[in-house]
Amino acid sequence: MLKIFRKPVLYILFLLASPLPPLNTAYAQSAPQFQSEQQATQHCPKDAVVWVNTKTGVYHFKGQRWYGNTKEGAYECRHDADIEGDRATRNGQ
Repeated sequence: MLKIFRKPVLYILFLLASPLPPLNTAYAQSAPQFQSEQQATQHCPKDAVVWVNTKTGVYHFKGQRWYGNTKEGAYECRHDADIEGDRATRNGQ
């Protein structure tokens, strides 16, 4: 260790203050995205297909208001969206 870090606590604080990429982008995997619901259904026939708002990372289920109706989005398998770090809508729309 460097001389300025004689105490481990200072070294840990230094590491925590170092610029790091956000965790969600560092560990997120890119899920396959589809232009049509049919393509997504073919890719994951045993999983629910969701519409992911790619700008916000929020997904919507079929029958909900924003399913297929946001400016930026794609169809994905729910499992893939979860792994990617997306989440279901909280207000049921």
